[in-house]
Amino acid sequence: MFVLVNLKAYPCDPVEIGAAAETVAAETGARIAVAPQAADLRAVAETGVETWAQHVSPVEHGSHTGSTLAERAAAAGAEGTLLNHSEKRLRLADIDDAVGAAERAGLDTVVCANNPAQVGAVAQLSPDAVAVEPPELIGTGTPVSQADPDVVRAAVDAASAVGDVPVYCGAGISTGDDVAAARDLGADGVLLASGVAKADDPEAALRDLVTDS
Repeated sequence: MFVLVNLKAYPCDPVEIGAAAETVAAETGARIAVAPQAADLRAVAETGVETWAQHVSPVEHGSHTGSTLAERAAAAGAEGTLLNHSEKRLRLADIDDAVGAAERAGLDTVVCANNPAQVGAVAQLSPDAVAVEPPELIGTGTPVSQADPDVVRAAVDAASAVGDVPVYCGAGISTGDDVAAARDLGADGVLLASGVAKADDPEAALRDLVTDS
């Protein structure tokens, strides 16, 4: 199971969390990645942890002030990027362009979706994975695998109908039991944020996620 930790813009120490994630990954063999703010990509990547951008813009080099260029994210050490998170929504055409920008820069992609129907739609854009995240559960501590497991099952079915597209489970994931439940429903990974970024002991939280699942 892939564990992707989105630090959002929380008041945490991204380097400390990156180092903790690298330690836990090295000790357990789990695949853990951290997605910090764009300004922190290089510093987090230097910890050795797999590092992801929270977003890249659907643009090429040019007059795009304020955009996050995929090539610069990659140059800073990013290995992948989230796209279309519920807090950074894109139109379908822009998702397509952003996936293309990420591919151009050699970045893996996870495209987020609110529901199984959206999972099926974005899976057709050929991302490396999709993540189903009902927005009403984000940050609640109640995982979708518990609140509505049929959403995860339906998302897996929707992605499978398109092709071999891995599905990640997001929203409310915070414990190893949540990770295990997501896996049992057919998910290939989890996407979480506050369960680690707001934890008093991020390393202990990460260890719980990968050793109790």
